[in-house]
Amino acid sequence: MLKEPRPGRVKTRLGQGIGMVPAAWWFRHQVARLLREVEDPRWRLVLAVSPDAEGLASRIWPAHLPRIPQGQGDLGARMARIVRRAAPGPICIIGADIPGLRRAHVARAFAALGAHDAAFGPAPDGGYWLIGLRRSGAVPAGFLRGVRWSGADALADSMATLPGARIALLDTLRDVDTVTDLAR
Repeated sequence: MLKEPRPGRVKTRLGQGIGMVPAAWWFRHQVARLLREVEDPRWRLVLAVSPDAEGLASRIWPAHLPRIPQGQGDLGARMARIVRRAAPGPICIIGADIPGLRRAHVARAFAALGAHDAAFGPAPDGGYWLIGLRRSGAVPAGFLRGVRWSGADALADSMATLPGARIALLDTLRDVDTVTDLAR
């Protein structure tokens, strides 16, 4: 999942500390590096873009990668929509602001889905950098509803929307939301 790297529309908390233009520049180059890192023939990489029309037409992202619109709603509504519209089979959604994310992390997530219904890659701030489901399409009606996003409860709230699911927790990786995160 990624946004167009426009100043004031992406990484705004980071932008408060370093400026909106440098924050957008950082995000654009972080995503370019991430896409090179995680593209792999073992899975199909699809860009879920926002805003929809601008992201679908963008020349910033690699033209060979397919794109889908994220659509409207909070982060949970957008992720649930992506999962429900995906082809049958395992699916992983990753964040684009995770400098430590490597191909091996994604491979471990798909491997975990062989024995689990869901997988989460926790972040130290209580959020997560990856959510994976063994079967796309059929998800509980309340999937990712009522989650307190951008806070310490995002992971726990998200897991609670999968009652009875066997959940694997993956490596803990840091995302970059603020200047302090960037310094790490």
